[in-house]
Amino acid sequence: MRYEIKGENLPVVVCYLDAGEEMVCEGGSMSWMDDGIRMQTEGGGLGKIFGRVLTGEKMFRNRYVADRAGEIAFASSFPGSIRAVQVTPDKPIIAQKGAFLASYGNLDVSVHFQRKLGGGLFGGEGFLMQRFAGNGLVFLEIDGSAIEYDLAPGQRKILDTGYLAAMDGTCTMDVQTVKGVKNVLFGGEGLFNTVVTGPGHIIIQSMPISNTAMALYAHMPHPTSSSK
Repeated sequence: MRYEIKGENLPVVVCYLDAGEEMVCEGGSMSWMDDGIRMQTEGGGLGKIFGRVLTGEKMFRNRYVADRAGEIAFASSFPGSIRAVQVTPDKPIIAQKGAFLASYGNLDVSVHFQRKLGGGLFGGEGFLMQRFAGNGLVFLEIDGSAIEYDLAPGQRKILDTGYLAAMDGTCTMDVQTVKGVKNVLFGGEGLFNTVVTGPGHIIIQSMPISNTAMALYAHMPHPTSSSK
C-alpha cells in the first residue's frame, strides 16, 4: 500500500490500494474513494466497542476492501497534522484518545491504562489512552503541528499538560508538580507538567484541541443577565 499525506493545516492521507488490500478507519473518516472499494462496518465484540467509547472513538469502525486497484482518502477532523507510524510486534504505540484516523495491516487496538494514577488524573492526556500493537501502519491525527523526538534511556522531556500526542510503548509517562508558589499562581502554566521518560520515540502536538477551545471561548460573546 502506497500513501501520500496532502494539505497543510487541513490534511488528508490518500492511500493507493491494490486488489485485495484493505484498511480500517474511524467511522466517518473516509472522504472519497474510487469505485471498486467496498465498505464493511464492524464492531468487534462488546469489549472492543466499550473500549472505543472509553477512548473517545465511535462505537463502530469501517473496513474498506479493494476489489480492484484504487485510491481511498481519509481527512483529519481537526486542523493539524497526520502522522504515519509504523507498528511492529516489538514496538507498540501509545496515543492520546481520539488520535486514530485509519490503519493498514494486522493491528490490534486496545485501551491503555496509565499505570501511574497521577499521570492519568493530572497529566492532561487522560487515564485512558489507545494502544496499537501488531504489525502494520497507523495514521494518527495530531492537533496542530507535530514535533518528534527520540529519547535515550532515562532521558526525560517535560511537557505542558495535553501536548503529548503519542509515544513508543517503551516510554513511561508521569506528572510532576510545578515548583514554587509564585510559579503556580502567576506563571500561567498550571499546577502540573507531563514527564515522558525514554527510551523511545515521542510525538508532541503544538496546539491541543483543549487549548484551541479555550482560546475560541475567550473571544466568544457571552450573554449577560438582564434585570427585570
